[in-house]
Amino acid sequence: MEVFENSISGIVVILLMILLGYFLARRQWFNEQSAKLVAKIVTQVALPAYMISTITSKFTAKTLLHTLPDLRFPVISMLILFALSVAVARALRIAKYHRGLFESMFFNSNTVFVGLPVNLALFGSRSLPYVLVYYMANTTFFWTLGVYLIQRDGDADSKFSLKQTAQKVFSPPLLGFIIAVILVLLDVKQVKLIAPVLTPVLKSCDYVGGLTIPLSMMFIGIAVAKVKLSQFRFDRLNWGILLGRFILAPLLMTLLVTFTDMPILMKQVFILQSAMPVMTNAPVVSKLYNADSEYASVMVTETTLLSLVIIPILMTLVQNFR
Repeated sequence: MEVFENSISGIVVILLMILLGYFLARRQWFNEQSAKLVAKIVTQVALPAYMISTITSKFTAKTLLHTLPDLRFPVISMLILFALSVAVARALRIAKYHRGLFESMFFNSNTVFVGLPVNLALFGSRSLPYVLVYYMANTTFFWTLGVYLIQRDGDADSKFSLKQTAQKVFSPPLLGFIIAVILVLLDVKQVKLIAPVLTPVLKSCDYVGGLTIPLSMMFIGIAVAKVKLSQFRFDRLNWGILLGRFILAPLLMTLLVTFTDMPILMKQVFILQSAMPVMTNAPVVSKLYNADSEYASVMVTETTLLSLVIIPILMTLVQNFR
């Protein structure tokens, strides 16, 4: 019962921040441009600063080097999920102009706007390196294979740009992670000439990084406020994504990590991260390549709302995981 109460408490904290964003949006505090600005601040400023601050203060070179090899588990999971997405798309007879978007949303999860706050609410900052390991795999798959699949639905004749893809993969959050890892591995805080300069920089990162969680949750509330209930529907397109996100993904990750010797916390984080909602970038990319951005927007909101029911249950299950 205590585990369930802790899970509910973590979700209530997150839900209150989402509701704040929702009510402010309903009161016209946010328009389309300001909502984009919130997302931009989170992904390009707050989250990189949060990663630098937290990793340099909480982790050592030994713990990081021990963690990074386990990147193979999210990678294997996503490869299998992609294969399953192709099979499910054909089994459900998804139309060709929706198939790429369906497959992309099926195997990619929202590891930042939802995954990061959920894991921090439940496990605290000690879960961060494991969250980031999953994030590295997820963001790489989305901006390569995921974008290619969405592009195939829309502008089939447009060319895949390696330069643009590299820019997306090496995004500010990932660069923040890389910088933090380098600082830890080099142990620069112990260098007398660097420490006096680095200390105020890291303190500033700590303050700025504190914006990450509340702004992420408010952004979800803003997004929910913009979607009309009439847009929600439950047909085979929707049920297929829900099957992938909330059942097959966590089940597959559980099978992959159960019999390994990785830390229990890493297993718990990987399972939770695998079951997050659809990537918030999916509608943006869909609009860019003339795919069905409305369908993507509905699925982002739909899976995010349903995750508020799924996540407490999953939290309870993973906290008992051994």
